[in-house]
Amino acid sequence: MVRDDGKRNFALRDTGGEESSVFSGNTPRQAALKAARRLEPAGSEDEADRTELRLREKGTDKVHIYEGWSWEEDAPSDKPDWMPDEITEANVSKQGIEHLEE
Repeated sequence: MVRDDGKRNFALRDTGGEESSVFSGNTPRQAALKAARRLEPAGSEDEADRTELRLREKGTDKVHIYEGWSWEEDAPSDKPDWMPDEITEANVSKQGIEHLEE
């Protein structure tokens, strides 16, 4: 279901079908990136473990499947005062869409 501001809600599903968190975004990829930033970060992008992220779009039977990973990086030199010296970056790769039969 699309909210008034154009964002959609996506529930993060585990392998058993339990939904633990909800992420919002204009696109499924935007929500997947938010979920990937919560993964345990690696020292660099090359060392990062890839994890399957399954996001069910609320109000539909679609489950968007992504491969996600995160890593720590030094903050840019022109960072604002409130930003920490190391930040977590993330990336995702779409693997496909499944439809639930529940």
